Amino acid sequence: MPKVEPPVTKNQMVELQFEDLTHEGSAVGKINGYPLFVPYGLPGEKAKVKVIKVKKNFAFGKLVEVTEQSPERIEPPCDVFYQCGGCQLQHMSYEMQLEMKHKQVKDTLRKLGNIDVENISIHPVIGMEDPWRYRNKVQIPVRGIEGRLETGFYKQKSHEIINMDTCPITDEQNDRMVEAVRRIAEDAGITPYDEESHRGTLRHIMVRNGQATNEIMIVLVTRTEKLPYEEKIVEEIHKAYPNVKSIVHNVNSKRTNVILGDKTKVLWGEEYIHDTIGDIKFAISAKSFYQINPVQTKKLYDQALQYANLSGNETVIDAYCGIGTISLFLAQQAKKVYGVEIVPEAIEDAKNNAKLNGFDNAEFVVGAAEKVMSWWKSQGLRPDVIVVDPPRKGCDEELLHAMVDMKPTRIVYVSCNPSTLARDLKILSEAGVVLKEVQPVDMFPQTSHIECVALLELKKA
Repeated sequence: MPKVEPPVTKNQMVELQFEDLTHEGSAVGKINGYPLFVPYGLPGEKAKVKVIKVKKNFAFGKLVEVTEQSPERIEPPCDVFYQCGGCQLQHMSYEMQLEMKHKQVKDTLRKLGNIDVENISIHPVIGMEDPWRYRNKVQIPVRGIEGRLETGFYKQKSHEIINMDTCPITDEQNDRMVEAVRRIAEDAGITPYDEESHRGTLRHIMVRNGQATNEIMIVLVTRTEKLPYEEKIVEEIHKAYPNVKSIVHNVNSKRTNVILGDKTKVLWGEEYIHDTIGDIKFAISAKSFYQINPVQTKKLYDQALQYANLSGNETVIDAYCGIGTISLFLAQQAKKVYGVEIVPEAIEDAKNNAKLNGFDNAEFVVGAAEKVMSWWKSQGLRPDVIVVDPPRKGCDEELLHAMVDMKPTRIVYVSCNPSTLARDLKILSEAGVVLKEVQPVDMFPQTSHIECVALLELKKA
């Protein structure tokens, strides 16, 4: 059979009409059925495109000029949107973003999970009234540029920093804090970290804020054990921003892309700041996992609570419980909640958060969820409901089988990755679990990410 050559070549200029969007938000156009993926295009648009990479079955292009524009195209409010790798969808109306994400969930569940999405309720995405300035945490790398300390996000697919003063999806107060700390560190003579030589001092500036409490934590991440001019820096930060509650020094001496190192020391103030979601207060340390969009987190957890359908007599297991955020929402309406998490520091935070809110019906255990759940079963624990909120890689298959073995009435699966959700739902379906409905929630407007809450029930014998 003769080899079929792609209908385009690298650096060729072509004219396309875009038909669809990928799950990452790139537009898709076709030449003789051969797809080209082009960032920043929108369905219905016609455009001039430069081919930049050619594969056997598809190619990638660069948008040169939009000749016929979609009514859904908007002007991005961020000056560096087309260079920065943080957002993918600022050029797209928010209504189109929500439609794209709804389609992404349906397509992924159908293709990867073999789920009949036409007969399962995949509800419209729960969005935000104001999809800007929602991030309560920012972690900004520091580099030296022309003898100055510069801060900014990384350019797409690189570690080159784009110098920027503001980010429209980050809490405005955090923007101001990063700029103030950068200036104070520069005035004090702190040297920036250099990735290539693995020299220099200041690697990242992290700012966390409790949006309900207005409490602020600043974390200075250095390569070195010592932070030079520590007292001067603390004094200047506190003088400039009296509402800062915590100033922390974290040491990361490794050659790594991981931001925080193992060693953390409070330089001034308290170890924790606080925030509330609904009626529950949480203590947040420098290394705590805490959702970055509290407004949407409340909607996500309310949905999980609704699917759990608790009357006050149930025993609930919360797998991958983190610092106890979902666990304590469940504890408001459950008889008993058991949380399990492999990170010891997170479990300590979860216990402290239970005490902080006066819950005596929540118990937390350190360990791998699948191992702990098997042990609980051997001890006679029989949960009515299991809630699982895994990382992006999804659940270990052993955990999925452990959940089924415990025979709960319902499983509530909170997912931050539709692909691994689909994979896990397929395994659960083969084990006799029935998917009832899915509610997507837009936790990260202007990006291609989407979270879901899925309700599952075990087949009756």
